[in-house]
Amino acid sequence: MRKQTKITLDEKEMPRQWYNIAADLPGTMNPPLGPDGNPIGPEMLAPVFPMNLIEQEVSQERWIDIPEKVLEMLYLWRPTPLVRAYNLEKALGTPARIYYKNESVSPAGSHKPNTAVAQAYYNKEFGIKKLTTETGAGQWGSALAFATSLLGMECKVFMVRVSFDQKPFRKMMMRTWGANCIASPSMETQAGRDILEKYPDTPGSLGIAISEAIEAAVTDKTGQTRYSLGSVLNHVILHQTIIGLETKKQLAKIDEKKVDVVIGCAGGGSNFAGLAFPFVLDKINGAEIDVVAVEPASCPTLTRAPFAYDHGDVAKMTPLMAMHTLGHNFIPPPIHAGGLRYHGISPLISHAVNHDLIRPEAIHQMECYDAAVKFARTEGIIPAPETSHAIASAIREANKAKEEGKEKVIVFNFSGHGLMDLVGYDKFFNGELSDHSLPEEDLAKFTEILKGYPVPTR
Repeated sequence: MRKQTKITLDEKEMPRQWYNIAADLPGTMNPPLGPDGNPIGPEMLAPVFPMNLIEQEVSQERWIDIPEKVLEMLYLWRPTPLVRAYNLEKALGTPARIYYKNESVSPAGSHKPNTAVAQAYYNKEFGIKKLTTETGAGQWGSALAFATSLLGMECKVFMVRVSFDQKPFRKMMMRTWGANCIASPSMETQAGRDILEKYPDTPGSLGIAISEAIEAAVTDKTGQTRYSLGSVLNHVILHQTIIGLETKKQLAKIDEKKVDVVIGCAGGGSNFAGLAFPFVLDKINGAEIDVVAVEPASCPTLTRAPFAYDHGDVAKMTPLMAMHTLGHNFIPPPIHAGGLRYHGISPLISHAVNHDLIRPEAIHQMECYDAAVKFARTEGIIPAPETSHAIASAIREANKAKEEGKEKVIVFNFSGHGLMDLVGYDKFFNGELSDHSLPEEDLAKFTEILKGYPVPTR
């Protein structure tokens, strides 16, 4: 008998706490370091983040309560459905059962509002009136614009120039929600002006946009502006774990007792960790689960880059963080998965990879677009280019299950829809896209900048 397609939760069944994996990871995390090479204290982060979020960033508590006002905002779209991909399974002829957590149903069309509403709430509680941020593909900028509109706050978004040009409708979304979106690098900050003087035709990068957004926040003499980050940091990933916690409840509802493979695309790491970390907890406690973080082959942070101390931005305004990194000066090729073009990745994810709790995988964009089209023509939703990486990996795993004749349970995060990313699909259909491999000499050139920094322990 066919099981139900959509597995849903009632609002009263939504998790009331976030899960903090820092309480359970093996080994010792390398601390963030200041310019002097010593571990930083909360006071160094205070000009950038409100203290209530800094407390979450450094917390070792396993469970952290979700404030009632944050829950009320999350109710606008959560809990999100877990969907059995019956049509995709049939098209692949696989014995695997494929489930996807549909985060595209949020107002901004992705998982990003899960942390955007939480960060905006904590900033407002701290007395902050304006937030600055960066965005790659525009998903995060849209999400923060949405969140600040709910709370009556101002928002300024520095959008990576290549995406600013490729994705005009994201700018319109941000403007509709009252945010100011600016192409980065810009003339509004010293960091932007310095980059444009050296590289006037640069496509931009998330590292540059982060520098601009932080500078705009810390130079506000009123003290009423703070910076908000959409991925990488511990508190961001904490807020996203509602995805995996809901997923586990939904699987239990249909009596799926064992998950074999958990998959998410990985740029900075928030959507991947949001789904995966509650399952990594099971793996830490002995469960046999293959947890896969999928990244673009053109930005192979986890699969090829060194584990090193590096800055999160070009202007070196962030502390040094221990992570897999391509170097903060990395300028990625202009692939359409703009949200996966970041040079580094979450220190929590890097640590978990180093302890073999997560398996990284890199896939080229042509295979990803092919997978996205297959998904759209079977399941109906047009995926974001970022999400297509998770779909491509899920298809690989489903085909592997077919070859092995095994009934596997595969769960992946459908992190966002691609209705604002149709230019990329048009180029794919017109044969205008190609795969980009990062040459070894370029990897060596970009990571040269890491020499002289402290060396983290694995």
